[in-house]
Amino acid sequence: MRKTATLALSLLAAAALVTGCGSEKKDAGPGEASPSASASGEAKGSSSGKKGVPHQVVFEVGGTGAAQVMWIGNTNHFEQVTLPWTKTESMQLEGAELKVGVTVSVVPGSVKGPDGMLKPAPCTIKVDDKQVADNQDGKSSKPCEYKIKD
Repeated sequence: MRKTATLALSLLAAAALVTGCGSEKKDAGPGEASPSASASGEAKGSSSGKKGVPHQVVFEVGGTGAAQVMWIGNTNHFEQVTLPWTKTESMQLEGAELKVGVTVSVVPGSVKGPDGMLKPAPCTIKVDDKQVADNQDGKSSKPCEYKIKD
């Protein structure tokens, strides 16, 4: 039981650390080059201003009761939620994201299984109404994640 809770907290902490850097988008002001354009020496009007198609991303965590949930979409979130839980975000890739993609993920907290032991809550991710990730109804200790590419 402790191993599952420790694993879940470790995954949450690792995901927060890995994704915490550079997750906020900052638009360049008038006369300022965007960080990616100035770093690579690209001229204004290059591919960094292009936008992809909008995507609807649905994060779901099943179960009953309450649990800590972390999800990474447009920004990083970590909060106590009531299960079952669903969050929908609209995402549109732009600039370098069009080439490399963007990873979205949900890390569910633990819930009591039928045997009374703690296990990861079931999670799924849907992109544009198609299920693209799940944790096998909580049987996998890995978070649900998917890389969106245009």
